[in-house]
Order: sequence, then structure tokens, then C-alpha cells
Amino acid sequence: MAKSASPGYTCSECGWTTVKWVGRCGECQAWGTVLESGVKSGIEARVVKVTIGEENAARPITEIPASGVLSHVPTQIGEFDRVLGGGIVPGATILLSGEPGVGKSTLLLEVAARRAKSGAKVLYVSGEESVNQVRLRAARTGALDDNLFLISETDLSTVIGQVEVTNPDLLIVDSVQTISSSSVDGLAGGVGQVREVASALVRLAKERDLPLVLVGHVTKDGSIAGPRTLEHLVDVVCQFEGDTQTSLRFIRSLKNRFGPTDEVGCFEMSGDGIVEVTDPSGLFLSRSQVPVSGTCVTVALEGRRAMPIEIQALVVETSAPNPRRVTNGVDTSRVAMLLAVLERRAGFKLSDKDVYVSTVGGARLTEPGADLAIAIAIASAATDRPVSHSLAAFGEISLAGEIRPVSAAKMRAAEASRLGFTSILDDSQATVRGALHAAFDSGKDAREREIDAAF
Repeated sequence: MAKSASPGYTCSECGWTTVKWVGRCGECQAWGTVLESGVKSGIEARVVKVTIGEENAARPITEIPASGVLSHVPTQIGEFDRVLGGGIVPGATILLSGEPGVGKSTLLLEVAARRAKSGAKVLYVSGEESVNQVRLRAARTGALDDNLFLISETDLSTVIGQVEVTNPDLLIVDSVQTISSSSVDGLAGGVGQVREVASALVRLAKERDLPLVLVGHVTKDGSIAGPRTLEHLVDVVCQFEGDTQTSLRFIRSLKNRFGPTDEVGCFEMSGDGIVEVTDPSGLFLSRSQVPVSGTCVTVALEGRRAMPIEIQALVVETSAPNPRRVTNGVDTSRVAMLLAVLERRAGFKLSDKDVYVSTVGGARLTEPGADLAIAIAIASAATDRPVSHSLAAFGEISLAGEIRPVSAAKMRAAEASRLGFTSILDDSQATVRGALHAAFDSGKDAREREIDAAF
């Protein structure tokens, strides 16, 4: 009786078996995948296994004690703590990015001074300025304290050595693109250098439970310079933004492992440094006491904060074949869509007129909730009919001329009422035509209302 041959080779891709070795699988036609049965391949064949002891074995999450959870440490700057979720978590790494000249170094120097005055030891590493230059700025902004240590260094090994000697409670590196490591080839700021420097500093922060703040450069399109892994390595990514022509600055969180990502902090740059603005409601409203045509106030949502923003529009006759559409602080394509809706659904002839739309105070509106206020401001400017100072409007306008509801409508209405706006237009007005009539009626005085009622 013939002996039955047992298969001795198996394809690692499809499982096809054969009694002898072949270079190509007879089933899936893959090359080099036929291996002897029992021989490990892939990652198991290349990785050296390590014996797992009881102290580092995986445990159920319910058996892990919560006593080692670290809480937030306030930075003594309320707006910054709001964005971080209550403060800085020990051992966490924060990446702060922003355009040149926006005030990143000034903000972090103020953070360092506040923490130092509270008794914590802070090490500020400046790779872009000398210690004398930083000292002059600290004297101007009142950020001098004996617990604030300052070095100007660009070598990673020296920075780590300074941390071991100083043993700080907070480490600030300005900026990560200026620090280089001798173990990696290339100039400071390169992809390899930034990755190595960031990895080493993050490891140092985790080992010592040391809060770390890194300053990151941005490219011309506003994104963080360097490898994308830089944002994955850190725990919190904050963006510091603002127009260098105005004093207003915003800080928002793009990533936060220990708090929300929808909070916004507001600051104002002054000659004495940076000052937090706890109630920025009046910064985006004009000071005119008499109603002027072409203005309307909306309540925008910045993170979890509702802020009133005034929108101004100007509509003028033109003889040019292509009328101008100029915007500042609002989306140009959004304004073009609203102009088309006003012309088609509300009967406004705007195709032969120049239209200018801007916000007050340098605010930027990106949400569709400002559509109704923009439409009212344009219609008011086109007809030269002012709306009431006590009117606030928010709502999204569809291409059909309908007003759609927006998120956090109750919060917006409550903020408008707190600031003294008694007339609020929202999605309760079904169409844009009805909202425009209601807005123009709000601008009439008592005598004009009596005349309208008589006729």
C-alpha cells in the first residue's frame, strides 16, 4: 500500500500547499511566498521576542488606579487656560504656531513670568534671540523674576544638560526649528532635525513629568512648518493668529488630548506686552450713535464663545463692465452667492453696482450663520435705509431664499440680549424677503410706524 505524502510547503498568501518547494505559488501566482510548513515568516521572523514579566504585563483597564492621573496646572493667564482646558498638564507637550510677528514669544514670555511669580521654576530657551534681547523685552513687559531662567542655545545636548542642571517646572523652547542635534545630518530646521529634536524633547518631558511648550514656524499658507509627525508627537497644538495691522489676537486649539478643541482665547497687544481680553464683545462694534445704512450686527460663534460682530456694506453705482466685489473679513464666494440670492429672490438689482463688505475690528467670519446679517447690510446699503441699532441677525440663507437655523441659537440670542439688542432676527423669518422687511421696519421711528399703520 502506497504511503500518502503529507504536504510540507505552504503559501503564506493564500494557504496553497505542496509536497515540494516551488518558487511561484500555483494558486495565487505570487513569487517567493511558498515556505516550509512550521517556518515563521513576516514580522514574527524579524522581531526578537522579549519575555513579558508581571510588572509590565497588560491588565484590565478597570484594575489600573486613577490616583496617578495628573491634573491641569493653571498658567495664571485665564484666556490661555481656557484654550488648554484649565492649564498645562505635567509631562504634556504643547506646540504653539503662528505667523512671524504675531506675538508668540511675547505670549510665552508672559506665561513664563506668571508661572515664575507663582513660585515655579521656568527655563526659557531662546534659539532666535540673545539673552540680552529677551531681557529687554521682559523688562518692557514686566516679566522679570528670579525663578525665570534664560539661555540662548541651539544645540540639543546643551539644552538637555541645562534641564538636568536647572530642574525646571516648565520648559519653553523658542523655537523647535532653531535647535539641532549633532547625531543627525543636516541643518537646523530640516525634516530630520526637527523630527529628532522634537522626539528627544518629548521623551524628556514624559520621563521628568515636565510641561514643555514648543514654538513652531509656519509656512506661507499658514500650516506648521516641518514634518507632519511633529503634530502627532505633541499633545496639544495651538494656533496663535491675528492681523499684524490690528492689536487683536486669537489663540485656538487644533488638537488637545486633555481638553476641548473648540475654545478660543482673545488677547490684545499693547506697548506693555500682551493683555487678555475676557469680554471681547465691544471690540467688533462701531461707535456710531446714529443709525447708518449698510450696517448690521450678527452674533458669531467662536468656539464656545458667542461674540457680536458688526458687518458693514457699501453699494455704489459703476459704469465698469465688471462690477467689483471687495470683501474684508468675510468669504468672497459666500458674498457672491448672497448677492445672487438677493437679486433673484428679493428683487435687488446688484449686477451693475460695486459691492464692498467688511467687518469691524478685523474680525473674520467663516460660518454660514452670518449670511442673514450680510444680506441685511447689503440690502440696507443698496436702498440707503438704515436698520435699528437694537437689531441683531443670524441665520444661514439657502439658494432658495430660505433662512435655515444655525447651531447654538439660544446662546447667540442670550448674548445679544445681554448686550442690549432687543430685536433678534433668526430662522423664525421663513424667507430672506420677510427678514429684510422686518429689518427695515425696525429702523423706522414711531411717527413712520403710525403712518404705515394708517395706510
